[in-house]
Amino acid sequence: MSEPEIKISIKPNGPIRIETARLPTLDAVVTLVDVDGTEFDITGKPGISLCRCGASTNKPFCDGSHNKIGFQAADPSAAPKK
Repeated sequence: MSEPEIKISIKPNGPIRIETARLPTLDAVVTLVDVDGTEFDITGKPGISLCRCGASTNKPFCDGSHNKIGFQAADPSAAPKK
């Protein structure tokens, strides 16, 4: 049996999307924990979107607030190249 693939996508001016390519739900391979060690229930979810703008009322999950506030992510072309 091969290992499941986890796909992490950074959406332009939007959230970080985490999803699995080979399993129907993330909860089999991903655990999401806050700073206090409290685990978020992602049971049955095929993917999750994590807030990058800081304005979500449902943190750490994205609620679309980036659209309302006009969030502009840093220009990826300005990032240092390794």
